[in-house]
Amino acid sequence: MYKRVTLTDTVEVPPPLLDSVSAGLVKGLLQDKLEGQMDEEVGSVVSVVDVHDIGEGRVLPGRRGHEGSVYYEAEFDAVTFDPHMQEVVDGEVVEIVNFGAFVGIGPVDGLLHVSQISDEYLAHDAENQRLASRESNQTLGVGDAVRARIVTKSIDERNPRDSKIGLTAKQVGLGKHGWLREQRGEAEAATGE
Repeated sequence: MYKRVTLTDTVEVPPPLLDSVSAGLVKGLLQDKLEGQMDEEVGSVVSVVDVHDIGEGRVLPGRRGHEGSVYYEAEFDAVTFDPHMQEVVDGEVVEIVNFGAFVGIGPVDGLLHVSQISDEYLAHDAENQRLASRESNQTLGVGDAVRARIVTKSIDERNPRDSKIGLTAKQVGLGKHGWLREQRGEAEAATGE
């Protein structure tokens, strides 16, 4: 889920930039520092959008390699992505592996394990980057849009790339968008609508 939140953080302004401390400069420093970072409380910071307040600067003595830098506490708005357990998300398959599909959901990827895609056996077709069913000829490949539910979540703040999100598509209304359209068409044909 994307949301806009108000946060507070400290930025380091190096000596050459001290004569131009402004909301624009602080915003740029916050963007460099925070965008792409993961936090257990707010999720992944997608974008720093507005700086509301810049506090008084402080010099911290004894900071080796940072001599003369001034530290400012700033209040700002950021857009974050925080996946919630049981949330239904739409994403795109970004990679197929022998054990499932990695699905891009916002700034992170979730794993749709092969056992959570379909009740049918899906074989890995490495050459064509897809998972394929021999029973129904359904395939799931890179670039396919899918709808899934978040069933597990393990966030690693220090190494956001190591965060793990588990997905399922084995419930009614979930799966590859093309399969869902086919199911709707069949249901409408069956009811005569």
